Amino acid sequence: MPNGKVRFYDEAKGFGFIQGDDGAQVYLHASVVPEDADIQAGTRLEYSVAEGRRGPQALSVQVLDTPRLAKRSRKSADEMAVIIEDLVKLLDGLGERLKHGQYPERSQSRKVATMLRRVADDFDV
Repeated sequence: MPNGKVRFYDEAKGFGFIQGDDGAQVYLHASVVPEDADIQAGTRLEYSVAEGRRGPQALSVQVLDTPRLAKRSRKSADEMAVIIEDLVKLLDGLGERLKHGQYPERSQSRKVATMLRRVADDFDV
């Protein structure tokens, strides 16, 4: 039976994807996940594969290892408020430029995207 790690799993939607150790991507439906299993990105699974309507689909899933998430310290609400206010000012400036048909330079776009991801990570502790 192949092994792999969960790349993405949305419990609310009831599906996700496994990245097999062989590199193959396999669809994971909630109906094949054991009831007491805690499935999240990084969970190692053993599974069998069947050909589904849209490609390979996992069957007979068994959880091998669930990653332990490191506890992160959360920034204080005051610190986050300052960060968000600065981010809003930056995005307002970008919005004005976009209204005039001007996209930001590639380097600035990457910096903004990185900042947005980090702020999102701080909220999603």
